[in-house]
Amino acid sequence: MLKIVKMFTDGSCLGNPGPGGYAVILRYKFNEKILTAGFYLTTNNRMELMAVISGLEFLKTPCSVKIITDSLYVKKGIIDWMPIWKKKKWKTTNKKNVKNIDLWLRIDNALKNHSVEWLWIKAHIGHLENEKCDIIARKSAKQPSINDYYYEKSKF
Repeated sequence: MLKIVKMFTDGSCLGNPGPGGYAVILRYKFNEKILTAGFYLTTNNRMELMAVISGLEFLKTPCSVKIITDSLYVKKGIIDWMPIWKKKKWKTTNKKNVKNIDLWLRIDNALKNHSVEWLWIKAHIGHLENEKCDIIARKSAKQPSINDYYYEKSKF
């Protein structure tokens, strides 16, 4: 039987692009783990994706994961767009590379090990864990320590 894990995620960017951060709260039974990091120059969408990636990659065994996010970009990307992108070899309908392809590929790989249920919630409505993730992600954005090399490389 798979372990049942709840994952709450949020990404933040101070300017878009600008310094950014993400936060993840993982819950298994009565245990809680918080993951966070700050980047010098990135985008909000990349931080939303990194939150999910970090949470999924942290899990060392296959799990049943309920991911609670306020990012429609992430939820729609995984459920609606990614199957189409994969069929089109990671190209958009305009035959251009999918934006943030490096992170979408990581999510695609991380999802293979888990059974995932997605729940979208509206941001800033007082959802306890979402608000906590927002606070932690903003704090990490204000104290960046990581270069987002792919983002910086893709702009040249």
